[in-house]
Amino acid sequence: MSVLRSILIPFLAASAAAADPDGLAFFEKSVRPLLAEHCLECHSPEHKVKGGLRLDSRQGWEQGGDSGAALVPGKPDESLLIKAVRYADKDLRMPEKRKLPAAAIAVLEKWVEMGAPDPRTSAGAEKKKQVGMTVEDGKKFWSYVAPKKHAPPSVKDTAWPRGDIDRFTLAQMEAKSLQPAADASSAALVRRLYFTLTGMPPAPEQVAGFTPASLEKLTDELLASPQFGEHFGRHWLDVARFAESSGGGRTLLFKDAWRYRDFVIDSFNRDVPYDRFLREQIAGDLLPVTSPDERTRLLSATGFLVLGPTNYEEQDKQQLRFDVIDEQLDTIGKGILGQTLGCARCHDHKFDPIPQRDYYAMAGILASTRTLANYADNVARWIDEPLPLAAGLEEKVRAHDAEVAALKKKIADAKKAGADAASKVAAVSLQPGKPIAVADIPGIVVDDNDAKAIGDWTRSKHSKSYIGDGYLHDGDADKGSKTLTFTPKFPASGRYEVRLAYPAYPNRAPRVPVHIFHANGEEKVFVDQTQTPPIGGRFVSLGTFRFEKDGAGFVLVSNEDTKGHVGADAVQFLPEAEADRAVTSDKAAPSDDTLKALETELKKLTASGPKRPVAMAVRDDEKPADTHVRIRGLVAQKAALVPRGFLSVAGDAQPAVPANGSGRRELADWLASPDNPLTARVYVNRVWHWLFGTGIVRSMDNFGTTGDAPTHPELLDFLATKFVEEGWSTKKLVREIVLSRTWELASASPSSADPDNRLFAHYPRRRLDAEQLRDAILATSGELQLDVLGPNINGAGEIDANDTSAQNIEYKYEYTDTRRSVYTPAFRNKRLELFEVFDFGDINATMGKRGTSNVAPQALYLLNNPFIIAQSRIAAERALASSATDEERITRAFLTTLGRPPSEKERAVSTAHVADPTRRTEAWSQLYQSLFGSMDFRYLD
Repeated sequence: MSVLRSILIPFLAASAAAADPDGLAFFEKSVRPLLAEHCLECHSPEHKVKGGLRLDSRQGWEQGGDSGAALVPGKPDESLLIKAVRYADKDLRMPEKRKLPAAAIAVLEKWVEMGAPDPRTSAGAEKKKQVGMTVEDGKKFWSYVAPKKHAPPSVKDTAWPRGDIDRFTLAQMEAKSLQPAADASSAALVRRLYFTLTGMPPAPEQVAGFTPASLEKLTDELLASPQFGEHFGRHWLDVARFAESSGGGRTLLFKDAWRYRDFVIDSFNRDVPYDRFLREQIAGDLLPVTSPDERTRLLSATGFLVLGPTNYEEQDKQQLRFDVIDEQLDTIGKGILGQTLGCARCHDHKFDPIPQRDYYAMAGILASTRTLANYADNVARWIDEPLPLAAGLEEKVRAHDAEVAALKKKIADAKKAGADAASKVAAVSLQPGKPIAVADIPGIVVDDNDAKAIGDWTRSKHSKSYIGDGYLHDGDADKGSKTLTFTPKFPASGRYEVRLAYPAYPNRAPRVPVHIFHANGEEKVFVDQTQTPPIGGRFVSLGTFRFEKDGAGFVLVSNEDTKGHVGADAVQFLPEAEADRAVTSDKAAPSDDTLKALETELKKLTASGPKRPVAMAVRDDEKPADTHVRIRGLVAQKAALVPRGFLSVAGDAQPAVPANGSGRRELADWLASPDNPLTARVYVNRVWHWLFGTGIVRSMDNFGTTGDAPTHPELLDFLATKFVEEGWSTKKLVREIVLSRTWELASASPSSADPDNRLFAHYPRRRLDAEQLRDAILATSGELQLDVLGPNINGAGEIDANDTSAQNIEYKYEYTDTRRSVYTPAFRNKRLELFEVFDFGDINATMGKRGTSNVAPQALYLLNNPFIIAQSRIAAERALASSATDEERITRAFLTTLGRPPSEKERAVSTAHVADPTRRTEAWSQLYQSLFGSMDFRYLD
């Protein structure tokens, strides 16, 4: 039986993964384009089938090739495909020409770990199969039909409903012969209300003074409290995939992301209408303003489009640009529309009525928006938009900025003068027309003699301007089969200017591809070898890059796709600090004293002057334009040009995009339109989920054909239409749901007629989320600080987030603050341990619903973690410092942690435990820790 299980389990897992909507979305967005770009040229019948392995369908990799099964779903380390792309075995490497980037390998590893979800049938069947749903058919599907305001249904038990929501839920229960649970107890209800609206526990006095008659008044008080915005803002930050670093190996710090977080919290506290809230996040920079504060708010709002996980080191900047666009569309799609738009990047959506043209119509709007500051830096970065200041401070900052700019110009002029002088000296010192020894050239020099040659290269001394013993050329033959690899040994990590020496002749190739493999990725440049090298007649600069000591950096010269002779003499790696000096002699370089003095002055001036605040934001591109459909999602493979626009299935009245603008403002208007059939429904469902722990539509981010159907479609439409009619007010919506009798039911065991409680016949008992647990522990110990808003990362303002030292802040960060958890730094690579243990979840994409586990590490954390032990001791010391009796202290401990007084048995056990006078503090600390570890503390009834 165990043998059978070992055979079947991977394939059962693969079958389950194949039907998982999230897995399919990941495949369509990330895996399919990767396979198309890197694998199908050698592993599909359209091209060739090497090794008997096909990767163009699920059946292909399931069957495997000559070496056996290609994948073991769920087990990357046992999968031949993963071993091959890792280059772990010198005899099994795919692709053969060049190892995939680390990010691409990580995608394949994650795919296999997920169970290798793959909707592709065999190639022939896939072509014949009807793909997805047509737009016309889609307009009949429930989520694309405009919601209607249904009248509440009649019910048999007319005395039970308190309002319209109750009539909708009771009608469904009565249809299934279900009875609603009893009303929740006062203690359970007040604890539920506090945690659901504010994310925090009630104080003992608030528990003691609550009665169901005071529910309405307390609801209004909590909606008006600043803690409401913090808690509901945290919910939205999940939707917005909010983080304070870019993630990845060389993570970059989003030091100003807190401004977007504060915008969200403030918006919920001020009850900004949801349609306005959306417009501000999509196009805040394009909206009219009446004050500097409003300008600051609106610029900060557009951080919504910037805060995604981005590989800023991607060297193909157009690929990076469209990866950012895809991530933005994925977030807008799932977060606002409940649509998996990313699945249409490579082809028409396989399941939903979203043609590929619609994807690129929306992509054109974001392609006409600048999210990256420029496309030239080796490591790209986001836009830091200056924020307005008060009049007096504005004048001071402008004067300081002008002084800094003037000093920077002096430094630039001094560097240029030094570089010009160095170039003149270099031209003489390198002595063009004569051989020169490798030892006479500064920096790290790899001669052609030391290069690894693939193919038959010819050695020559025809040109007299060679280094060492001569140079190599390809003889203008065997194009695409010859390479030279120059591999240096770096004494220290740092940035180096890379220079190639070659002999120039008219018969040389005008576009010689040279690949630079550096610490941050790969760069490809082309060298015109018909032109004399500009540096001393010998070298051309290939750029400046970072290399690591004992790293794998190298330079590869190829003759692929070249016309004419390809030559190479040597490659020089010159430390960046020396790059502006003379190439051969320090004596030839001008003095550094003046330059050093200017740079020291600039450093002091920058540190001492007033700082202009900035926000992560976007701006319209100077030349907005439509974009092309990309075949298989590959940036370079353009098809038809598509006018900018929106989803054709979602609403007939769609705004026109002006030729002189990006179309973002029109996108915002379309998203926030009352006529959009998706927007209000998706948001109302989110609020219901935030209040109940489950939605009317349970697939929070997927209202498409592979998502769940609503359990109460008429109720969903009723709430959506009323929400719009009442001004898109979140607080009004929350108030109506919370004051319904349905929300106030007691938790109970599931009924056999409705085991998943889809009819809401009782309140679903649920575990507190990670932030609620931490905040409740700190509130119990008395350590919780209620300071609101503002920066939250120690050291973040001291560095440039584009500097490599930004990694150190994240990876070595010590979480010492005791503010509410919404302010705890949200790094993508390193999270607070409590968050990791208690299912905070993945913040690399919209997270409409977090997973909830119940596993051993959670109990171990509450038993052994220093944070829990420390907070338990602080709570004990505070309790003992009070003038209360032990009986009063025990009652307060239970009320503070569990929201209820102890039972007689609990009181007796607790009293006996704390009775020993020799170990008072330890005993009380253990009592608090046992309460933190109890199920009643972790769960909400």
